[in-house]
Amino acid sequence: MLLNRAVLLFILMSLLVPVGADTEYDSYNQSAEDESPQLDYTYPYWCHSVSLTNGEVTCHSPRGGGYRGTLGSRCKMTCDRGYRLIGRSSIQCLATRRWSGTAYCRKIRCHVLPLIPHGRYTCSQGFYVDSRCDFTCRLGYRIEGEHSRTCLPSGAWSGVQPVCSDTDPPKIKCPPSRLKVADPGKLTARVTWDPPTATDTADKSLNIVLVGQNPDTDFQEGAHVIRYKVYDQARNRAACKFIVRVEVRRCPDLPSPLHGYLSCTSVKNNYGATCEYHCDGGYERKGVSSRVCQFNRSWSGGAAECTPMELKSDVNTSSALLDQFYEKRRLLIVSAPNISDPDYQLQNLMIQKSDCGLDLRHVTVIELLGSPPQGTGRIKENLLQSDVIEGLRQAFRISRTYFSMVLLDERGLDRERFITPVSQEELFSYIDSFLLDEEERERLDLHRDFCD
Repeated sequence: MLLNRAVLLFILMSLLVPVGADTEYDSYNQSAEDESPQLDYTYPYWCHSVSLTNGEVTCHSPRGGGYRGTLGSRCKMTCDRGYRLIGRSSIQCLATRRWSGTAYCRKIRCHVLPLIPHGRYTCSQGFYVDSRCDFTCRLGYRIEGEHSRTCLPSGAWSGVQPVCSDTDPPKIKCPPSRLKVADPGKLTARVTWDPPTATDTADKSLNIVLVGQNPDTDFQEGAHVIRYKVYDQARNRAACKFIVRVEVRRCPDLPSPLHGYLSCTSVKNNYGATCEYHCDGGYERKGVSSRVCQFNRSWSGGAAECTPMELKSDVNTSSALLDQFYEKRRLLIVSAPNISDPDYQLQNLMIQKSDCGLDLRHVTVIELLGSPPQGTGRIKENLLQSDVIEGLRQAFRISRTYFSMVLLDERGLDRERFITPVSQEELFSYIDSFLLDEEERERLDLHRDFCD
């Protein structure tokens, strides 16, 4: 009777100790397992019943399926999907009425996925087995790689981590094309515009590059293509363009007056240009002095004319005569003792041959012949009064006794004297070199063939 109570007390103590609760028992059971126990089937439930949370226990007994807890029974431990077995995968009921080991099922967990720049992910079951994590990118970015990853039973994630790439180009809007009329008197126009606007779904900082002439600068006549390019931080590019057209408004070509010429600002006939009328020596302007090209492409005023200068030979003084030529004509005063003087006759012949050339150079010839009361003076067919002749001789110290010539410039200044006849080539060379300005030389070159 006392023996049965002791056995019953031992069995109750064995049932109170859970599987795997004491490592000292495990080491003891391990050493006991190595021994070959003597089977004793007097007590069918020798070891307590084994259970495994989130897993399955499969036991086999030497006496058959109905004796799973008997001495010598062996149980196989397996875990459900998503769980990993921790401990022994197979245990045996020992003679000590304890199982040879312990085990439990721990839920398998994958590592935490890192965040992806410019994107996010959401997982169906956190970071546990069979949980699916779907990746999305921020507006303006696209997934490169797999769109989702799954936590595998091995504790690893399927696939590789995707990235969010900026593949959308920015947008840019250029200002409208524009037409600008050149400024008055110029062939250019200053053109300005507002910088273009650019946006991007991903980046706020954009690099805008101008290809072409800068705004608020002078543009030449014609069409100018202005381009803008914009780059985002991923070097995606967009571009736009517009046209700046500069128009030069022009009047019809203004003809030069007969026996005269025009001097114009700018390029003669563009809007704002001023053309001034000038007459050749021996001619006077009648009409407006200048005309302006207007915005409506027409010239202001009417055309001027160059009419022959009205020479008054009946004046009483030399100064009154010279005033008529002041800043208009040059004078060549030829003096000789008489009309039969050989030097005079030779010079007069050469002057007659060079009359056209002298006129192109705005030179008028005055002849003083003889002495009073037989002395005469003339400008072509116009005779001069004796007081005028005497005044010219005294003013320029012209002798009556020998042949001489005095060359006066347009202001009446004595520029050169000749005491022997001069060829037209020599005379013209001196006038061209010392009396003509640059503008007169250019006009002379244009009309040089007129006298041939």
